[in-house]
Amino acid sequence: MKEKTVATLREVGIIPIIRAPSADVAVAVVEVIQRAGISVAEITMTVPNALDAMATVAKRFAGKVHLGAGTVTDAETARRAVDAGAEFIVTPCLVPEVIEAAHQADVAVLPGALTPGEIFEAFRLGGDLIKIFPVQSLGGAAYLRALRGPFPQIPLVPTGGVTLDNIAEMFAAQAAAVGIGNQMIPRDALARRDYAEIGSLARQFLHAAREARASKTG
Repeated sequence: MKEKTVATLREVGIIPIIRAPSADVAVAVVEVIQRAGISVAEITMTVPNALDAMATVAKRFAGKVHLGAGTVTDAETARRAVDAGAEFIVTPCLVPEVIEAAHQADVAVLPGALTPGEIFEAFRLGGDLIKIFPVQSLGGAAYLRALRGPFPQIPLVPTGGVTLDNIAEMFAAQAAAVGIGNQMIPRDALARRDYAEIGSLARQFLHAAREARASKTG
């Protein structure tokens, strides 16, 4: 299951990060982005009753959405997220105990890292994909390109500041996938329950990712 999840994350190329004001809204956002064609969703532990939202998504979208738990900072939360149906675990920073818990549960793990030392350690400890956060703070795609020199074998997922304007640059810099939060799921749209706007943005990001990858391989 772990290998299939990692392959799907790389194939889809986009990891929508859902920081919603309630579990119900989080579930509604998953439905919207799934209808837009994105079969991946990360619900962060900052969502109220996040585990309930995950359990609902895992049941309602079984076989349709690869569900992740984000902002996981301890092993117990990782285990509870897996029990709720999470197929991959994401941390905001390097947390070795979460990587170990994911390994024990045989689910994919995307540890957060930023500096070269953190990135190398996250991969050495068994991170399947390494989330580079916040990538834009250190130069975005330029920073990603700089990392490719010493770390050509490490799959990087830039997160934090990925936009429709720079997503092509991220893939050109050999991103394995990208994590997208507020740029796809704006806080004001969530406040208005404007799911049409979120769906439109999801389709735009998916199109932009496909175009960027097609031009990269073409």
